[in-house]
Amino acid sequence: RPSPEEALQWRDSLEKLLQNPYGLASFLTFLRSEFSEENAEFWVACEDYKKTKSPVKMAEKAKKIYEEFIQTEAPKEVNIDHFTKAVTMKNLAEPSPASFDMAQKRIFALMEKDSLPRFVRSEFYQELIK
Repeated sequence: RPSPEEALQWRDSLEKLLQNPYGLASFLTFLRSEFSEENAEFWVACEDYKKTKSPVKMAEKAKKIYEEFIQTEAPKEVNIDHFTKAVTMKNLAEPSPASFDMAQKRIFALMEKDSLPRFVRSEFYQELIK
């Protein structure tokens, strides 16, 4: 469990929140309670994807991420604009560690603007900073 001081830093830094295993778990739990966890799950999947070394594994993961989060009517479709979706689909023709960068940046910005403030106001977070 993080110290209240550590948890307080998350108010101003989604990056610190997502990099802390406890913070990420708390954030995901909160988002699930609101039925809006797809953005954070997509972000986590992208981080995992970027660490993939094998081109075969990378192609498999890219396809899975696309089918789960990007394609229209995907089970956990994330809210990205048509341009970002088009760029991402084009990138997937030859998967690289950067294939999802644009989409991941858009989703990070959305979480920073929308999900993080809601999380900070939530009881989940309030308990952490006591």
